[in-house]
Amino acid sequence: MDSEFSQEKFRSMRIENAVRLAAEMFIRDGIDNVKMTDIAERSGIGVATLYRHFNTKTGLLIAAMTYKWQELEKLFSGVFESEVFLAQSGIKQLRDLMRVFLVLFTAHADFMRLLAEFDVFIRTEKVSKEELADYDRSIINIYPYFEHAYKKGLDDGTVRETEDFHLFYTAHAHAVMELSKKLIQGELIPSDDFRNAEAEISILIDTAVAYLRKEQNHAGKEDRIQ
Repeated sequence: MDSEFSQEKFRSMRIENAVRLAAEMFIRDGIDNVKMTDIAERSGIGVATLYRHFNTKTGLLIAAMTYKWQELEKLFSGVFESEVFLAQSGIKQLRDLMRVFLVLFTAHADFMRLLAEFDVFIRTEKVSKEELADYDRSIINIYPYFEHAYKKGLDDGTVRETEDFHLFYTAHAHAVMELSKKLIQGELIPSDDFRNAEAEISILIDTAVAYLRKEQNHAGKEDRIQ
Protein backbone atom coordinates (compact mmCIF):
# COMPACT_ATOMS: atom_id res chain seq x y z
CA MET A 1 0.00 0.00 0.00
CA ASP A 2 2.75 2.45 0.96
CA SER A 3 4.68 1.55 -2.17
CA GLU A 4 1.62 2.13 -4.38
CA PHE A 5 0.95 5.46 -2.73
CA SER A 6 4.54 6.55 -3.12
CA GLN A 7 4.59 5.62 -6.81
CA GLU A 8 1.35 7.48 -7.45
CA LYS A 9 2.64 10.54 -5.60
CA PHE A 10 5.88 10.39 -7.57
CA ARG A 11 3.96 10.28 -10.86
CA SER A 12 1.86 13.23 -9.75
CA MET A 13 4.95 15.23 -8.82
CA ARG A 14 6.51 14.48 -12.22
CA ILE A 15 3.37 15.70 -14.00
CA GLU A 16 3.26 18.85 -11.88
CA ASN A 17 6.91 19.48 -12.70
CA ALA A 18 6.15 19.03 -16.42
CA VAL A 19 3.38 21.63 -16.16
CA ARG A 20 5.72 24.06 -14.40
CA LEU A 21 8.44 23.56 -16.99
CA ALA A 22 5.91 23.89 -19.82
CA ALA A 23 4.76 27.24 -18.39
CA GLU A 24 8.37 28.47 -18.34
CA MET A 25 8.88 27.35 -21.94
CA PHE A 26 5.65 28.95 -23.20
CA ILE A 27 6.63 32.22 -21.52
CA ARG A 28 10.18 32.13 -22.90
CA ASP A 29 9.55 30.87 -26.44
CA GLY A 30 5.87 31.54 -27.18
CA ILE A 31 3.04 29.06 -27.66
CA ASP A 32 3.66 28.20 -31.32
CA ASN A 33 7.38 27.57 -30.82
CA VAL A 34 7.00 24.96 -28.06
CA LYS A 35 6.30 21.37 -29.05
CA MET A 36 5.18 18.46 -26.89
CA THR A 37 8.46 16.72 -27.69
CA ASP A 38 10.34 19.76 -26.31
CA ILE A 39 8.41 19.59 -23.05
CA ALA A 40 8.89 15.83 -22.83
CA GLU A 41 12.63 16.16 -23.29
CA ARG A 42 12.93 19.00 -20.77
CA SER A 43 10.80 17.29 -18.11
CA GLY A 44 12.17 13.78 -18.62
CA ILE A 45 8.67 12.39 -19.23
CA GLY A 46 7.87 10.36 -22.32
CA VAL A 47 5.86 12.26 -24.92
CA ALA A 48 3.32 9.42 -24.99
CA THR A 49 2.78 9.91 -21.25
CA LEU A 50 2.16 13.63 -21.76
CA TYR A 51 -0.38 12.93 -24.49
CA ARG A 52 -2.04 10.26 -22.34
CA HIS A 53 -2.39 12.73 -19.46
CA PHE A 54 -3.27 15.95 -21.35
CA ASN A 55 -4.58 14.56 -24.67
CA THR A 56 -3.26 17.51 -26.70
CA LYS A 57 -0.77 20.35 -26.53
CA THR A 58 -3.78 22.60 -25.89
CA GLY A 59 -4.60 20.60 -22.77
CA LEU A 60 -1.07 21.01 -21.45
CA LEU A 61 -1.08 24.72 -22.33
CA ILE A 62 -4.30 25.24 -20.37
CA ALA A 63 -2.78 23.39 -17.41
CA ALA A 64 0.32 25.59 -17.62
CA MET A 65 -1.75 28.79 -17.70
CA THR A 66 -3.84 27.53 -14.77
CA TYR A 67 -0.65 26.87 -12.83
CA LYS A 68 0.65 30.41 -13.47
CA TRP A 69 -2.58 32.02 -12.24
CA GLN A 70 -2.53 29.87 -9.10
CA GLU A 71 1.04 30.96 -8.37
CA LEU A 72 0.10 34.62 -8.75
CA GLU A 73 -2.92 34.18 -6.48
CA LYS A 74 -0.65 32.81 -3.73
CA LEU A 75 1.56 35.87 -4.14
CA PHE A 76 -1.18 38.48 -3.90
CA SER A 77 -3.50 36.86 -1.36
CA GLY A 78 -0.84 37.03 1.33
CA VAL A 79 -0.58 40.79 0.88
CA PHE A 80 -4.30 41.51 0.97
CA GLU A 81 -4.90 39.39 4.05
CA SER A 82 -2.10 41.01 6.04
CA GLU A 83 -2.73 43.13 9.14
CA VAL A 84 -0.96 46.11 7.56
CA PHE A 85 -3.29 46.10 4.55
CA LEU A 86 -6.47 45.54 6.57
CA ALA A 87 -5.58 48.39 8.95
CA GLN A 88 -5.80 50.93 6.10
CA SER A 89 -8.88 52.99 5.26
CA GLY A 90 -11.27 51.63 2.64
CA ILE A 91 -10.13 53.99 -0.10
CA LYS A 92 -6.46 53.19 0.52
CA GLN A 93 -7.22 49.48 0.33
CA LEU A 94 -8.99 50.04 -2.98
CA ARG A 95 -6.04 52.03 -4.31
CA ASP A 96 -3.62 49.24 -3.39
CA LEU A 97 -5.89 46.61 -4.92
CA MET A 98 -6.12 48.53 -8.18
CA ARG A 99 -2.35 48.73 -8.32
CA VAL A 100 -2.26 44.95 -8.70
CA PHE A 101 -2.80 45.56 -12.40
CA LEU A 102 0.25 47.82 -12.51
CA VAL A 103 2.29 45.19 -10.66
CA LEU A 104 1.22 42.58 -13.22
CA PHE A 105 2.37 44.89 -15.99
CA THR A 106 5.72 45.83 -14.48
CA ALA A 107 6.78 42.71 -12.57
CA HIS A 108 5.06 39.99 -14.62
CA ALA A 109 5.26 41.39 -18.14
CA ASP A 110 6.30 38.03 -19.63
CA PHE A 111 3.20 36.36 -18.25
CA MET A 112 0.98 39.21 -19.47
CA ARG A 113 2.50 38.82 -22.92
CA LEU A 114 1.75 35.10 -22.83
CA LEU A 115 -1.77 35.85 -21.62
CA ALA A 116 -2.42 38.04 -24.67
CA GLU A 117 -1.05 35.27 -26.90
CA PHE A 118 -3.21 32.71 -25.09
CA ASP A 119 -6.37 34.76 -25.70
CA VAL A 120 -5.63 34.77 -29.44
CA PHE A 121 -4.81 31.05 -29.37
CA ILE A 122 -8.07 29.92 -27.76
CA ARG A 123 -10.07 31.98 -30.27
CA THR A 124 -8.09 30.66 -33.25
CA GLU A 125 -8.23 27.06 -32.05
CA LYS A 126 -11.89 27.43 -31.01
CA VAL A 127 -11.20 25.99 -27.57
CA SER A 128 -14.52 25.26 -25.85
CA LYS A 129 -15.66 26.89 -22.62
CA GLU A 130 -15.87 23.43 -21.07
CA GLU A 131 -12.15 22.90 -21.70
CA LEU A 132 -11.42 26.23 -20.02
CA ALA A 133 -13.50 25.62 -16.88
CA ASP A 134 -10.56 24.89 -14.55
CA TYR A 135 -8.54 27.70 -16.09
CA ASP A 136 -11.41 30.14 -15.57
CA ARG A 137 -11.65 29.22 -11.88
CA SER A 138 -7.90 29.74 -11.45
CA ILE A 139 -7.84 33.35 -12.69
CA ILE A 140 -7.09 35.67 -9.81
CA ASN A 141 -10.38 36.71 -8.28
CA ILE A 142 -9.61 39.74 -6.18
CA TYR A 143 -13.18 41.00 -6.30
CA PRO A 144 -13.94 39.75 -2.73
CA TYR A 145 -11.04 41.93 -1.52
CA PHE A 146 -12.42 44.87 -3.53
CA GLU A 147 -15.90 44.36 -2.11
CA HIS A 148 -14.57 44.18 1.46
CA ALA A 149 -12.54 47.37 0.93
CA TYR A 150 -15.54 49.11 -0.62
CA LYS A 151 -17.77 48.24 2.33
CA LYS A 152 -15.09 49.36 4.78
CA GLY A 153 -14.80 52.63 2.87
CA LEU A 154 -18.54 53.20 3.16
CA ASP A 155 -18.30 52.60 6.92
CA ASP A 156 -15.27 54.84 7.51
CA GLY A 157 -16.51 57.57 5.19
CA THR A 158 -13.65 57.47 2.66
CA VAL A 159 -15.65 55.91 -0.20
CA ARG A 160 -18.83 57.15 -1.85
CA GLU A 161 -21.67 54.78 -2.61
CA THR A 162 -22.02 53.63 -6.22
CA GLU A 163 -25.12 52.24 -7.89
CA ASP A 164 -23.44 48.98 -8.96
CA PHE A 165 -19.99 48.42 -7.48
CA HIS A 166 -19.52 45.02 -9.14
CA LEU A 167 -20.12 46.61 -12.54
CA PHE A 168 -17.60 49.32 -11.69
CA TYR A 169 -15.01 46.69 -10.74
CA THR A 170 -15.63 44.69 -13.92
CA ALA A 171 -15.33 47.74 -16.16
CA HIS A 172 -12.14 48.87 -14.41
CA ALA A 173 -10.53 45.40 -14.54
CA HIS A 174 -11.35 44.94 -18.22
CA ALA A 175 -10.06 48.39 -19.13
CA VAL A 176 -6.74 48.07 -17.30
CA MET A 177 -6.07 44.47 -18.38
CA GLU A 178 -6.77 45.18 -22.04
CA LEU A 179 -4.66 48.35 -21.96
CA SER A 180 -1.84 46.39 -20.32
CA LYS A 181 -1.95 43.67 -22.95
CA LYS A 182 -1.94 46.24 -25.75
CA LEU A 183 1.05 48.06 -24.27
CA ILE A 184 2.97 44.82 -23.71
CA GLN A 185 2.43 43.67 -27.29
CA GLY A 186 4.38 46.70 -28.42
CA GLU A 187 3.95 49.54 -30.86
CA LEU A 188 2.27 48.52 -34.13
CA ILE A 189 1.37 51.64 -36.08
CA PRO A 190 3.36 54.86 -36.62
CA SER A 191 1.28 56.87 -34.15
CA ASP A 192 1.84 54.39 -31.30
CA ASP A 193 4.07 55.74 -28.55
CA PHE A 194 4.31 53.51 -25.48
CA ARG A 195 7.21 55.25 -23.75
CA ASN A 196 4.85 56.28 -20.95
CA ALA A 197 3.13 52.90 -20.62
CA GLU A 198 3.26 52.76 -16.82
CA ALA A 199 1.93 56.32 -16.61
CA GLU A 200 -1.03 55.39 -18.83
CA ILE A 201 -2.00 52.53 -16.53
CA SER A 202 -1.48 54.73 -13.46
CA ILE A 203 -3.84 57.34 -14.91
CA LEU A 204 -6.62 54.76 -15.25
CA ILE A 205 -6.03 53.66 -11.66
CA ASP A 206 -5.94 57.22 -10.31
CA THR A 207 -9.12 58.06 -12.23
CA ALA A 208 -10.93 55.08 -10.71
CA VAL A 209 -9.75 55.98 -7.21
CA ALA A 210 -10.84 59.59 -7.68
CA TYR A 211 -14.28 58.37 -8.80
CA LEU A 212 -14.72 56.25 -5.67
CA ARG A 213 -13.21 58.65 -3.13
CA LYS A 214 -15.73 60.50 -1.01
CA GLU A 215 -14.83 64.14 -0.76
CA GLN A 216 -14.68 65.46 2.77
CA ASN A 217 -14.42 69.14 3.61
CA HIS A 218 -12.42 68.48 6.77
CA ALA A 219 -10.54 65.31 5.86
CA GLY A 220 -7.38 64.76 7.83
CA LYS A 221 -4.07 63.96 6.28
CA GLU A 222 -4.45 60.33 7.21
CA ASP A 223 -7.52 60.07 4.94
CA ARG A 224 -5.83 61.52 1.89
CA ILE A 225 -4.11 59.42 -0.71
CA GLN A 226 -0.52 60.45 -1.21
